[in-house]
Amino acid sequence: MRKCVLTSMLLFVFFILEAQEENTGDATGGRKHFAVTVGYLHAGGSYIGADFEYLFSKKIGLQAGIGYYGYETGLNFHYKPSVRSSFISLKYWHQGIGEKFRQDAVGATFNFRARRLIATQLGLGFPMKTGPAMADDYVVPDVMLLYSIGIYLPF
Repeated sequence: MRKCVLTSMLLFVFFILEAQEENTGDATGGRKHFAVTVGYLHAGGSYIGADFEYLFSKKIGLQAGIGYYGYETGLNFHYKPSVRSSFISLKYWHQGIGEKFRQDAVGATFNFRARRLIATQLGLGFPMKTGPAMADDYVVPDVMLLYSIGIYLPF
């Protein structure tokens, strides 16, 4: 319950900050508003995965990704009005599919995007459940580290 309240409060704060921005017409200002990121542990902790982001306002984007045994979704809050900027993301990670499902988590990550190509993320997640591919002696932690590295291309 505390996780839901904390997530709701964070969303509320970011939406208020977004509403304080001056409205200049087009939300993207003619800038690129799509990005594709490919890398190790992207798309929900997949061995190799790709995330697709759509910046639907100046600083807020939706993200979805799929990879080799995993997928994710996210709501991104950019620091600058550009898909090339770094951002905070509220995410759902799903590691494994079907009989290879290991675990899923909900959390927040800081995503760094360099001016060109390099993209990394680091954050914390709260495990929700484990699946049949997880080892029987695995002890589910209260909090887990979420991270990845890759390259991104805006368009």
